[in-house]
Amino acid sequence: MNNQSTNPDKTVAALIHLSTFSQFFFPFGNFIFPLIFWTAKKNDPFVNEHGKQALNFQISLFLYAFFLVMVGVAGAILIGLNINFEDSFYINDHHQWIGNPLEAGPVTIYIMTMALLVLALFVLNVYGVVSATIKAGEGKFYKYPLAINFLNAGKPQDLFTASGNSEDQSV
Repeated sequence: MNNQSTNPDKTVAALIHLSTFSQFFFPFGNFIFPLIFWTAKKNDPFVNEHGKQALNFQISLFLYAFFLVMVGVAGAILIGLNINFEDSFYINDHHQWIGNPLEAGPVTIYIMTMALLVLALFVLNVYGVVSATIKAGEGKFYKYPLAINFLNAGKPQDLFTASGNSEDQSV
């Protein structure tokens, strides 16, 4: 009995990618919902490949963000400890600076750099998911940028020859 379909389920594949946006409403929704949709139609090689790609990308982004936050916090603490504040540095009730705000420049620049890198990861997430959803809707495969291959996503050419679909599909 052959469990592989010759007609890829484009809707489920696109839904897998779109369901990663559930992370903005539910904690770890970007892992849970794609996993649910993926396991429901795992026997379809097209859906299987898109599910693996989506989960690989979300796991990779989680690790990149975790690393950036840890490096950001550690760096800000180390830079902050190396600054010798001669006076107190804060803003009083009348919004006047007490101390020299120029001494906080290195910490501020470092924190802003880390924040921009985290923002770049967010933009990459939105761009990658939207692009993958469009490609899945067109019946094509999509390889996410900067995704680490945790779930052994295969080569699309191998999957199409296994499923019997001989259409030319671009990556």
